[in-house]
Amino acid sequence: MSSTLYEVFADTAERRPDAPAVELPERSLTYRELGQAADVVAQRIREVRPAAARVGLLARRSTVAFAGYLAALRLGAAVVPLNPEHPDDRLARIRAQAAVDVVVADAAIRGRDHAWASGLPVLTLADDDVLGAAPNGTLPPYRPDPDATAYVLFTSGTTGRPKGMPLRHRHVLPFVRECITRYGVAPGCRMSHTFDLTFDPSVYDLFVTWGGGAVLVVPDRGEMFSPVDYAAGRALTHWFSVPSAISVSIELGRLPVGPTTEATRSGPVTALRYSVFGGEQFTLDQARVWHAVAPHSLIDNAYGPSEAAIACAAYRLPRDPAHWPRTSNGTVPIGQVFDHLEALRDVDTSELCVRGPQRFDGYVDPRDDSGRFLGPVDGGRPEPEHFFRTGDRVGLEGGQFVHLGRLDDQVKVRGLRVEPGDVEAALRRLPQIHDAVVSAVRRGDIAELVACYTGEAVSPHDLVRALRAWLPVHLVPRRFLHLAALPLNGNGKADRQALRALADRAAHARTPRTPPRPTEPGATT
Repeated sequence: MSSTLYEVFADTAERRPDAPAVELPERSLTYRELGQAADVVAQRIREVRPAAARVGLLARRSTVAFAGYLAALRLGAAVVPLNPEHPDDRLARIRAQAAVDVVVADAAIRGRDHAWASGLPVLTLADDDVLGAAPNGTLPPYRPDPDATAYVLFTSGTTGRPKGMPLRHRHVLPFVRECITRYGVAPGCRMSHTFDLTFDPSVYDLFVTWGGGAVLVVPDRGEMFSPVDYAAGRALTHWFSVPSAISVSIELGRLPVGPTTEATRSGPVTALRYSVFGGEQFTLDQARVWHAVAPHSLIDNAYGPSEAAIACAAYRLPRDPAHWPRTSNGTVPIGQVFDHLEALRDVDTSELCVRGPQRFDGYVDPRDDSGRFLGPVDGGRPEPEHFFRTGDRVGLEGGQFVHLGRLDDQVKVRGLRVEPGDVEAALRRLPQIHDAVVSAVRRGDIAELVACYTGEAVSPHDLVRALRAWLPVHLVPRRFLHLAALPLNGNGKADRQALRALADRAAHARTPRTPPRPTEPGATT
């Protein structure tokens, strides 16, 4: 049995070397070809950093991205995915916190330099550099270490500092095995790839696919915004995305709703057998839309924080919508945690806490561990018996957990974790702004950020341009409200509830929104 993510791929490559592993828009690669490309990249890494422990991967969904990911794991290093759309300031902070030793960059990414790498070796590789070539030398034997770090992901932090989460192979393998079994992943299955590598569900995309001997079907950019065209045109059997992919596609007019859905029922979209949604609340209305375009697919709602290895619970809707549950907030239940995990619901706060083999061992910066575990940490690392505090409020309805919201100010925007304090800290860096409070409001099933600020009035265009120097696009507010003063509560602090009401009115008053570059749902972290 595989004990590391690299073995998940390598074991299948040994059994089925000539089976398709990846189907890109421009080419397909067999398991043998992808493994050989990974060896080439591994050798290039060893030439510049023989003992690399952390490998940065600046790439989108591409041959170089998949080969680079496997190459780092082949060398026993941890992968640190880096988003090409992130500003230099963000990349530099992640590089420093993660202690990256070397960066593999896709040559197809143009228009940016690598000053953020601060002198680190950056291997800029094109597809032709890794395909059809042989390693320049002999790689050392692979020595699997389940306790080694597999990847380090970064998410929004409350203080304006990205928060790093290292996951070990032993944390992720139970999830991979669970999903291969739960979703019947096997040779002949065609799996979606909707998540950017900086978003942890991408680990499902890659390694549940390869562990089951299936093929990863990589979309082109147009297909990312047209789920039905992607699923039907590429004959997918398995789908996994954030629920807001449904809502965004409807808003863009690329997913049929109403009577037009009938026309899709006899098309190849019916090849879908399993559809999984996760990363944010999944509403029953969204599920009904998806069922209409993929009526033969089972639909799962997957739940879990990144700290518990992608997902730790799931709920499967009955095939017949007439038997679907009715929940207090109109969302699909998150079900129960997997059998190999334990859950605890706090009787006072309704917070869901989780422990077991998928629970990570603590953040990159130990200061971030404070308050996140049940049990004394005392400046050290949490013990295995400590429950992780998810910060999510849950209720029990019909014997199933239902996600009711957060205990803190954290929100999800298209499945991506957003700490308002992260955005507020960036706004306060601007000399014209005195103070700021950021709220998330919903327009239908789509969440967006609204910033209320004091100080000098600044045009939304200039605010967006300034914030994009520090923040990823999903952290940039869509609306800005200039106020003479922030309303205060009885304790003399900013009244977030009143400001949220102001933001909500602005979002629904059809006031102009700032137009940051469109991004795929769930595309960045």
